[in-house]
Amino acid sequence: MKKVLTLAAVAEAATGLALLVVPSLVGQLLLGTGLTGVSIPVARVAGIALIALGIACLPGLALVGMLTYSALVTVYLAYIAICGEWVGPLLWPAVSIHAILVVLLARVWLNKPR
Repeated sequence: MKKVLTLAAVAEAATGLALLVVPSLVGQLLLGTGLTGVSIPVARVAGIALIALGIACLPGLALVGMLTYSALVTVYLAYIAICGEWVGPLLWPAVSIHAILVVLLARVWLNKPR
């Protein structure tokens, strides 16, 4: 079971990395058409989630997976907000909530007995 879960975790993380780096190509290969417009940042957030899922599925790393997701999505959403191409009314509140989660999760992770 551990080997299968590790294989699945690595596969999901690899797919997430591909979505993060070349979302249009992944869309072309999976869906038969490249991604454009607002689907690019949505695909990148999905990629971040898959990377975090891959990490969280490794033994004992659930907290690290959630911390990874919150940290990466905070940075990416802040980047989108600063660039200003797609800024909805809940984008900055989402950045703020994820930043708070990063702080809370990091405190738990740093205070966790080793």
